[in-house]
Amino acid sequence: MTKNNKVYRKSELKINDVQPTSEKLTGRAGLTFFTAYLHSIQIFSMLDRFFGSLRKSKKGADITELFKQMFCFMMDGTSRHLVYFDHLKNDVGYAGTIETDMKEMASSHTIKRFFKGFSYVRIYLFRRLLHNLFIWRLKIVQPSVIELGIDTMVLDNDDADCRHGVKPTYKKKKGFQPLQMNWGRYFVDAVFRGGDKHSNHGDTVEKMIRHMVNKIRKSFRKDVPIIIRLDSGFFDQKIFEVCEELHVGYICGGKLYKDIIELGKTATCWQSFASSKKEAIWEYTEFGCKRGSWKRFRRALYCRLFNNAKQLYLPGTRPDTVIITNLGLGGRIDELLGQTGNADYLSCDAILGCCHERGSDELTNRALKNFGHEQLPFKQFIPNAAWYYTMLVGHFLFESFKEDVISPVIPVSAYADTVRRQFIDIAGKIVSHSGRIILKVAAACFKRLQLSKLLDRCSQCPVLQI
Repeated sequence: MTKNNKVYRKSELKINDVQPTSEKLTGRAGLTFFTAYLHSIQIFSMLDRFFGSLRKSKKGADITELFKQMFCFMMDGTSRHLVYFDHLKNDVGYAGTIETDMKEMASSHTIKRFFKGFSYVRIYLFRRLLHNLFIWRLKIVQPSVIELGIDTMVLDNDDADCRHGVKPTYKKKKGFQPLQMNWGRYFVDAVFRGGDKHSNHGDTVEKMIRHMVNKIRKSFRKDVPIIIRLDSGFFDQKIFEVCEELHVGYICGGKLYKDIIELGKTATCWQSFASSKKEAIWEYTEFGCKRGSWKRFRRALYCRLFNNAKQLYLPGTRPDTVIITNLGLGGRIDELLGQTGNADYLSCDAILGCCHERGSDELTNRALKNFGHEQLPFKQFIPNAAWYYTMLVGHFLFESFKEDVISPVIPVSAYADTVRRQFIDIAGKIVSHSGRIILKVAAACFKRLQLSKLLDRCSQCPVLQI
């Protein structure tokens, strides 16, 4: 040990100076593949169709170019502050990575003017864009059953001095509370709202369900079974009636009224249900439920936790849950599930398993916050809404990019931070040779990430149809 210390003290520093270079160097070489993917699926033609009128003069920045820089800004994730655009504007390597001319690089003031140019009408166009992206993925995956989740997500802006729409939420933090619909890892619809809007505020949920179901059956397939998951915040007969009218299945968390609790205490016929990983076991009993103002009985399951990771629980020591559903009552949704070979969805175990998938919906919220950020940058409501929807669209493209391009080297379940560290943040050098622009990376990185193969996958991605 002493000998090694002496050798170390005698060694001299080999790097004696730091100097700038005019070469195009970048530490975000992975953004090249994300940019190539955006061009390959032809997302920019749809963005120009929806938002091209925002450009008032030919002298202004191109709208599709601004969206591309916004998506790359969120994909990069280095900073959430608008002033970071001023730094990127002078970065030749970054501009070359995302295939943008230096003259077209946006400053922070350009981004501010861009988002302040939105109106309520154009905000709605973001929802149409999400719907089109959703149908695009449905046609690729061709699912036999479509499971949708509806929930709210709190965007914590408690540290903001002044934000239009920032109100106290149920988490005792001031912020926004948008209503969101997700299909697995993808957000397919959303309504940006103030923080004081509770889950089932107004008739927003009913309109969202009607619009999305009609969109799926018109643009994808008429006979596809649709099942919607909701928590107890959406325990409302009006929502149930809309789903039954549209022949859509629903699995909703119920409320523990006194008569329901008494029924659970006196029930004698209990069955067991184990989670997918068999780490937790629940007991459940089935009955028909009809509240005071309801016009019909609905199927209900009363559940209580019995065993969690080999820890036994006595009845009443943990909060019980109630699940309300229309599956298995002989409706049109049961016929659709039978015709597509998914009659197993009508069993109690399948209903409980689908209900527990609401935990995965919460992970989707976490993935969105990991990709973007909760603190919105503007004081006005509309620019913040535009920023939020841009973040949703960027997250949708990020999730599809993982599935279509980098799934051979990085799992599709990986969060944005993992993708950034392992794929985006790689060093590269952009050179021009014989009329070709080439991105050079270290040989070890090139081999580990199979970059040649991934570039080919970018060019072979399914095109987004308008």
